[in-house]
Amino acid sequence: MNGRFISLWLLIAFAMLLPFRCPAPLYYTPGEGWYYESFGEKANWQRPRAKEQLEVAEEAFTNQQYNITLHAAHRVVRVWPLSDYAPRADYLIGRCLEVKHRDEPAFNAYESIIQKYPNSDDYEEVQWRQYEIANRFLAGEWFRLWGVIPLYPSMDQTAKMYSEIVTNGPYSDVAPKAQMQIGAAREKQKDYEDAVTAYATAADRYHDQPQIAADALYREGLAYEKQAATAEYDQSTAGKAIAAYTDFSTLYPEDNRVPAAQASIIKLKAQQVEGNFKIAQFYEKGKKWAGAVVYYNEVLQLDPNSPYAAPARERIEALKPRLQTAMN
Repeated sequence: MNGRFISLWLLIAFAMLLPFRCPAPLYYTPGEGWYYESFGEKANWQRPRAKEQLEVAEEAFTNQQYNITLHAAHRVVRVWPLSDYAPRADYLIGRCLEVKHRDEPAFNAYESIIQKYPNSDDYEEVQWRQYEIANRFLAGEWFRLWGVIPLYPSMDQTAKMYSEIVTNGPYSDVAPKAQMQIGAAREKQKDYEDAVTAYATAADRYHDQPQIAADALYREGLAYEKQAATAEYDQSTAGKAIAAYTDFSTLYPEDNRVPAAQASIIKLKAQQVEGNFKIAQFYEKGKKWAGAVVYYNEVLQLDPNSPYAAPARERIEALKPRLQTAMN
């Protein structure tokens, strides 16, 4: 990992040392990066008023002249930031950056609209575009240095993108889907605890949307189940998975995933039985007779007909004399 980053920085340093021409003023826009305005194109796209400048951007975008669109739209935002045309210019910047596959700067351009122009006509579409950008990162798109050099995929940064969408409008049309995708990103990280938190939030906040709430409860159970598979002696996680699946099956009995949830409950209970039996053996090996008996009894309470039930009864009977001796 260190070798890869050293090579990357050497490549960047080499590129920065190469001679190059900067034929025009260079501008930096927070969240969008550096760009320049070409002097040679000045007569073609620069205008003296915001409305006319935006018209240039709109026409260029329609004609798929995305560089000119970016120049013209950036000029609207920079020269007339408080005009009625600035929100639309920011929107066109985001659209062009998407076309150029610069998704993170595009997301930030849309975020600028949300923060600065909450009454923009494009507000709702901007939220959905942010959601689709985050989906591409969830699918494995790499984040880029300066919006250009691919670095790595990051589910942590992806989850933060979805969180921004939810924070900007927790009860908007896109927010429930974004909240669910926070959980999906955390699952890809194998951060099941944060995934469960995301799904539980969705189930609670959007309980009046049955499709979202049902999916959230089911995914909560799945996340707990995955977490339980990584913690052999932590039987409480399996219990939480069973509780989530039980709530799901009770509240949404017509859902076609109920049979799968019930099958998972049976499997998880079997895992609980096996786990408790192993814990009992661990205590018995350590000569902690009372603790061993507690967990052997737990095996019987969970499923008196399991394959572990008969051995558990035998061990309880075998340990009774030792318990009595210890008490005396």
